[in-house]
Amino acid sequence: MSNIEPKEGKFLITIKTVFGLEPALESELRELGFQDLEILNRAVQLYGDWREVYYLNLHLRCAIAVLVQIDQFTIKDEKDLYHKSMDINWPSIFDVKKNFAVKGAVFSEIFSHTQYPYLLVKDAICDVFRDAVGDRPNVELKNPQVVFDLYINKNLVTISVNTSGTPLFQRGYRQSAGLAPLNEVVAAGLIRLSGWDRVSDFYDPFCGSGTLLIEAALLAANIPSNIERQHYAFKNFNNYDSQVWEEIYAAANKRCAQLPCNIYGGDISDEMILKTRRNLRALPIGRFVEVKNQSFEDFIPQGKGVMISNPPYGERIGEEIEDLYSKLGTWMKHRMAGWKCWVISSNFNALTEIGLKPSQKIKMFNGDLECSFRQFDIFEGKKKEFLQGE
Repeated sequence: MSNIEPKEGKFLITIKTVFGLEPALESELRELGFQDLEILNRAVQLYGDWREVYYLNLHLRCAIAVLVQIDQFTIKDEKDLYHKSMDINWPSIFDVKKNFAVKGAVFSEIFSHTQYPYLLVKDAICDVFRDAVGDRPNVELKNPQVVFDLYINKNLVTISVNTSGTPLFQRGYRQSAGLAPLNEVVAAGLIRLSGWDRVSDFYDPFCGSGTLLIEAALLAANIPSNIERQHYAFKNFNNYDSQVWEEIYAAANKRCAQLPCNIYGGDISDEMILKTRRNLRALPIGRFVEVKNQSFEDFIPQGKGVMISNPPYGERIGEEIEDLYSKLGTWMKHRMAGWKCWVISSNFNALTEIGLKPSQKIKMFNGDLECSFRQFDIFEGKKKEFLQGE
């Protein structure tokens, strides 16, 4: 049950995110004007309407999906789940010609097989359609047009509809990617967690295919990260209002005459630099981001700002990973005075080789990898903060 006070004419919206990004998502929502929030594990809840659902899907940078609650009830056994799901008016949500899937998470001893609850809800949906219209929609697990989210905690069942469809980190702007690109939502979350003011310089010394640079530039230009994304699942719902969506999209900023800051990126791989430039070319902020095929050791900062680094986590060809992190720490100490430097990595041993004491450590996940996102404040001269190890 949500602890937020229900609002007349509004429904409960659950916005899902990555573990560790809950504060970033909360901050973003408050900046967008949403104040009455409940912070959960990997999610934030609020009450809203369909116009706000459309708006959130377009404007949120730190969200994976926007869910709208359909029903919530308690069950005693497996049959209860089927019968209470039969009470939902599924044909009012989507057309029988649309395919669908039921996904989610189950934490309940009522069910001996974790997949069985999804099957029960799926059967209920099909049976309600058969009774109402004489036909049943097809189930499509790989790329469904409509996705229902089933969450069962002990005996409490929550059924929601996923208004986003494919995860919101699929922005639509990535033309080229490396072998292990940084998730766009994670990149946007790291930028917000860093406290970057959007007017000081921003630098990524391991830019890869440019995700951090792009997210930083879009944020600085006040252009929604999802501005290039064309598809949202809410367009497949019976109540889809194309006029409302077009108004929201038309009101969003799409142009950039100039950035209020300098954004730089570098990488030793010329192939990655080509990918970054290809991705940047497709965006209105592309010509304002400077990328070079160079090592971080060759970067000479012109001002003060924020550096966010996503260095390799494993051994790099021709160089032990610990040596790389050690060189990174030395370079930060001697070259990046006045900067706030952030490093994310799943290699905790390598992180200690940086040799600087972090002022902040945040537990994160980059995909399935548990990572630490660490802040290093670089001061002029010798300071106590630069203690070897921790």
